[in-house]
Amino acid sequence: MQDQRIFPNIWCNGNAEEAGEFYAAAIPRTVSVVEARYPSEGLLDFQRDMAGKALTVAVTIGDTLVRLINAGPEFRPNPSISFILNFDPLDFGGDVAAARASLDVTWAALSAGGEVLMPLGEYPFSAHYGWVQDRYGVSWQLMLTKPEGDPRPFVVPSLLFSGAAQNRAAEAIDRYVALLGPDAAAGHRFPYGAATGPATPEAIMFGEFRVGDQWISAMDSGVEMDAPFTNGVSLQVNCADQAEIDRLWDALSAVPEAEQCGWLVDPFGVSWQIVPANMGELMQRPNAYEHMMGMKKLVIADF
Repeated sequence: MQDQRIFPNIWCNGNAEEAGEFYAAAIPRTVSVVEARYPSEGLLDFQRDMAGKALTVAVTIGDTLVRLINAGPEFRPNPSISFILNFDPLDFGGDVAAARASLDVTWAALSAGGEVLMPLGEYPFSAHYGWVQDRYGVSWQLMLTKPEGDPRPFVVPSLLFSGAAQNRAAEAIDRYVALLGPDAAAGHRFPYGAATGPATPEAIMFGEFRVGDQWISAMDSGVEMDAPFTNGVSLQVNCADQAEIDRLWDALSAVPEAEQCGWLVDPFGVSWQIVPANMGELMQRPNAYEHMMGMKKLVIADF
């Protein structure tokens, strides 16, 4: 298993269990488990219909945990944060045809009832690639990778900077690497080199950074679009103690009105959840759910 410090969370409209089962069937090496359920008491009025239902569903794809949050219709994922699935022939015993066939099966499952954003086909960067938004609004980039390339995890979250965040991918990479500790580092970075739609020559066509052995990619849009970052997909950091919570919260939070229950929005519009690493233990305390709902930044002593 990779040393994962950043956990993508996907907002679901009351159908997290269903979505988790769908991903477990559609994506190879994927398991879905209900992680926590809503309490039967202490819910706010708008949450009472969720009593006893799944609160979070843990979907493990390869070595990466993606969490589904079961909530209401307030938010929906969009292509601003997608998930690259790297089908590496080395994971299929060096058999390129087997890797390609597995990609095709996954593509068929994810595209059923969804929307194709880039057709499955050959591109300069991959012999077999496609980008699809599935029936739940989650975006996936399926890629047949080159065995001779640098190894990457099966799943790589990908940030797309457009609209108000256009041409800020490099700035974001540098900021995240500086904040996320000594085991964070930038990876490859390829600028457009020439003006491409809204992208300047210096804008990032593809960039990446890592935290430990976990990789995240970032790119500036090369076409006019406005897919703002939202709570539809957020990034969660599990913190060792209150000092780490305070440090990341102070450095990242840029929209005071967005602060709620450990959620914040950073200067680029990306939503983060800054939570204690022992959140599961804290939520077992009496009235913990009510205490959490009353907080903005999470304070461990107040659970």
